[in-house]
Amino acid sequence: MNRILYLFPILFLIVSIVFSCGKEDDLITDGSAQLEFSTDTLTFDTVFTTIGSATRIIKAYNPHNKSIKISRVALVEGNNSKFRINIDGIATNEAKDIVVAPRDSMYIFAEVTVDPDAPISSSPFVIFEDLIFETNGNSQTVVLEAWGQNAIYINGMNAGGAALLSCDLGEEVWDDPKPYVIRGVLFIDSCTLVLPANTRIYVHGGIVRQYVEPDSMLNFYNDGIIFVLSEGKIKANGTLDEPVIIQGDRLEEAFQERSGQWAGIRFGAGSTGNEFNYTTVKNSIIGARVDSAAVLTLNSSKIYNTAGSGIIGIHSTINANNTLVYNNGGNCMQVVYGGDYNFNYCTLASYGVESSALFLSNALCLDLLCQEYRWNRLRSKFKNSIVFGSRDDEISLFDRQGTGTDPFIFDYDFQNCIVRVEELLDEDNGYPTFFNYCDPCQNADASDAVFVDPNEDDYHLDTLSIAEQRAVPITGLSIDLDGEMRDGGMPDVGCYEYLYE
Repeated sequence: MNRILYLFPILFLIVSIVFSCGKEDDLITDGSAQLEFSTDTLTFDTVFTTIGSATRIIKAYNPHNKSIKISRVALVEGNNSKFRINIDGIATNEAKDIVVAPRDSMYIFAEVTVDPDAPISSSPFVIFEDLIFETNGNSQTVVLEAWGQNAIYINGMNAGGAALLSCDLGEEVWDDPKPYVIRGVLFIDSCTLVLPANTRIYVHGGIVRQYVEPDSMLNFYNDGIIFVLSEGKIKANGTLDEPVIIQGDRLEEAFQERSGQWAGIRFGAGSTGNEFNYTTVKNSIIGARVDSAAVLTLNSSKIYNTAGSGIIGIHSTINANNTLVYNNGGNCMQVVYGGDYNFNYCTLASYGVESSALFLSNALCLDLLCQEYRWNRLRSKFKNSIVFGSRDDEISLFDRQGTGTDPFIFDYDFQNCIVRVEELLDEDNGYPTFFNYCDPCQNADASDAVFVDPNEDDYHLDTLSIAEQRAVPITGLSIDLDGEMRDGGMPDVGCYEYLYE
């Protein structure tokens, strides 16, 4: 009996070793084996009005019939992270070699502390970071995101999500002195969104991945969209001293001039009564897209730093006065499928890109060669405006139905404008009669003085600018984009009047 008692600890040790080895031997090693998570994005959706913290829980689940070893769990930013995690009761920003039994799970507690009044460089509107899980050579990610600044966050919105603003065909006024933050897609329907002077809207963008049912295909799209539906509209009532600003939510210095931070503003088919007065739209992919039968009016506004076109009109109506469009990866102004367009005292400036400043077309191409297409009549008029840039041709025309000479198909008219064209005038492949419809116009080139300094995005008129005193007065447009009085008899072309000292 004593001998058995003496041997028991040894037997226990042997059994423990056997079971321990068995557990390791029974680990799943397939590189395609993955964990499942309670969420792919952990959102700390508390709006902090004072310094505070919040804790959320992530559940990592092993759905397999064997144990799985997580070789590493870590916050990408490591010790510089604004988040903190706790794994199995241990506070750490990184843990290794965690074994999760079959059909079992592991809990990770994540915490963030936010100072909503800290500088935007240390506490941006949306704080986000990746929590990575590495198993058998593959990596999975859970996104941690928190609201960092004291702002108005649109209820129910999150990255890749959507919210509807509706008010029974009434008005909703965003007049809180704090900025408004939009994440995902904001749909405006059966409502007029009124933006008083000095309203600030920051849109959180980025690439979103989403599984589309029923085939569960993975779809990628650009996040951060303001979509005005047919019964919705926006009235932005900025002033010279207090403009309305709509831009990306990254306000750090490195992001001030970076394009493509959010998707842009889209005015859906049939949306009318939209107005931008002293409004700035910047740092998006598309500035404003105006769909079929939609109407947008721009007064003393700026659209710039877009990865694609600044303005897109698709069989729509756009009226613009004293408006500046520049620094666009695509066209400053792109028109397809016809429509009605009237631009007065506007500046479309395009430098360093392959696209022209202005593209006008009456076709909606259905294939790459535009052999299949639909068309609508184009009616466009540009008066006292500058269409200029670094290309030899800053105006592109595409009349799919004819040669650009039939006003009932392709009606364009430029009066008292500064333009830059060369190959457009080609007898065989261009529009040689262009200057019949651009009269009087000044065809400028790289040797002509026009702007102060395009390299610094200064589109005021140079001292010797050829745009000076070439315009004609237009009733109701007696001041320029800076609020300066225009000459009553011989004003200047473009959105800025030259000031003589």
